[in-house]
Amino acid sequence: MESFEPATGDGPQPPATAAREAEVRTAYEGMLQIRRLVNGPAGASVPAPWELRRMPRAVALVLEAAGIAPSAVDAQGRRTRTGYRVAPGTSGAPTVEVTWLGPPGSGAAEAERERLTACAAALEPLGWSCLLYRGPRRRRFLEVEPPR
Repeated sequence: MESFEPATGDGPQPPATAAREAEVRTAYEGMLQIRRLVNGPAGASVPAPWELRRMPRAVALVLEAAGIAPSAVDAQGRRTRTGYRVAPGTSGAPTVEVTWLGPPGSGAAEAERERLTACAAALEPLGWSCLLYRGPRRRRFLEVEPPR
């Protein structure tokens, strides 16, 4: 049996099936249960230690569970779908970068501020700190950090 992997936006488009929805829901509920068990009084409001060790996976799970669409790429690495992309941060600190990407002409750049704000709205109630920045070519990205 394969283990569940949340969509990061760098792979093929996940299937839009009831089975996938059930897998996402089960993984998300499991994450919340682990938080309640290991975080003491903070409970589900802050990331569990495993989430801090695998931040891109944890962030991608929250976004997919929130119903936000992941981007996708084909076998040649070309973007085929507009959505979030989660990747390890480049700042050297333990961070994750969330970008809003799509195929050429998809309008992803025009929607990125609104969509990244929606990503932050899904992450912040679960204890992640989110900061919206402008990066190269004036494209926005969301820097996600563990709570301080």
